[in-house]
Amino acid sequence: EVQLVESGGGLVQPGGSLRLSCAASGFTFGSYTMKWVRQAPGKGPEWVSTINFGGLITSYADSVKGRFTISRDNAKNMLYLQMNSLKPDDTAVYYCTTNLWSGTYRGQGTQVTVSS
Repeated sequence: EVQLVESGGGLVQPGGSLRLSCAASGFTFGSYTMKWVRQAPGKGPEWVSTINFGGLITSYADSVKGRFTISRDNAKNMLYLQMNSLKPDDTAVYYCTTNLWSGTYRGQGTQVTVSS
């Protein structure tokens, strides 16, 4: 069974930092591209970042470029998102997601709230 479990969200002041984690299981993690997406209240899903299976190729939405860093540890089946210089507009539920041969999977999400 494919499982993606996000953690690390919380309440942070503008300008602060958080590190999100995603624990993956049930598939060969190191063989697949992984993504972070987010969904703010009342809005549709927004792609945040992608990392290739080897971790050497990354891409970011313009809204987070220069502030967020995606990484992965294939030995631990873990995906990360380091978020710095957080803004109120970053408030959302953050999901890790991947596309496997059997379909698209995502976790339950972790809430990030940026507020003073």
